[in-house]
Amino acid sequence: MSNWIEVSMRVDGESAEALAEVLQRFGHQGVSLEQDGIPPDTWDEDEVPPAENLILRAYFLDDDDFLGKKRELEIALRHMRLMYPMPTPKYSVVREEDWAEAWKAHYQPLRIGKRLLVRPLWVDVELVRDDIEIALDPGMAFGTGTHPTTQLCLEALETMAIPAMDVLDLGCGSGILAIAAAKLGAGKVLALDIDPIAVRATRENAARNGVAKQIVAEQGSLENVRSSARRFDMVLVNILARIILEMTGHGLSQILRPGGIGIFSGIIDSQVNEVEAGLRRAGLTPIARHKLGDWVLIETRRPPDQTAEE
Repeated sequence: MSNWIEVSMRVDGESAEALAEVLQRFGHQGVSLEQDGIPPDTWDEDEVPPAENLILRAYFLDDDDFLGKKRELEIALRHMRLMYPMPTPKYSVVREEDWAEAWKAHYQPLRIGKRLLVRPLWVDVELVRDDIEIALDPGMAFGTGTHPTTQLCLEALETMAIPAMDVLDLGCGSGILAIAAAKLGAGKVLALDIDPIAVRATRENAARNGVAKQIVAEQGSLENVRSSARRFDMVLVNILARIILEMTGHGLSQILRPGGIGIFSGIIDSQVNEVEAGLRRAGLTPIARHKLGDWVLIETRRPPDQTAEE
């Protein structure tokens, strides 16, 4: 088992996106954003109190490269402090087996929408009629369903008519969205992530949920899809707003068939207008917003009779 270094920073909403971008450069498997002091069981839409602070967490493999990455990170933070007050990062060693046990201590079953029930593998839950169960072991991959951005995606999926759709989950993490799409009737799901740990977690969770035949999980990115002939009826993108904006300049809408649906989450409410403008420039039409606390999901459609911008 490997040891990991957790880097955590408690920040306000104004600095969160900029700091997340810095941590993203150096950390493993992306950055976790948590609303400080707000337990998951208060995340129903009408009950979410405004979060004064966010906690950013990133993980570094405790190997020979860590000290170099730490130096680069702290140099970047020093430059940022010239423009805006920045907190001092906290470093702690986490054994991989302890990391997994920490999830087990805090990860509880969660009902989302009308029918979806997300539960950890190690907890038994009595199902009721029409429940659609998603049983997960996230391992070292992000994606448990407890974060508002993932809940927004799951709620959006549940309301859509997706039977027989060809779906792309771009940045699949634990595979939670790919599994939900498959269980809600999608014909085929391609789950992509740049991290091999996430790909492995998605494959294992798909098998546990009985949808391995519907889901193909591979290591890859937007560019891999663009360069292939495959196109989709729906794309799910639950990542940072900055990365969504980068994608809009690299043929994002081209991977959707005309009339296809794009679901984009991981967006703080102050970023919505900028992200929507980027999606429009890419050839996607925003058709709905869904909000949970400070987080927003943007639902888009590629016009059925319009060629997307190259």
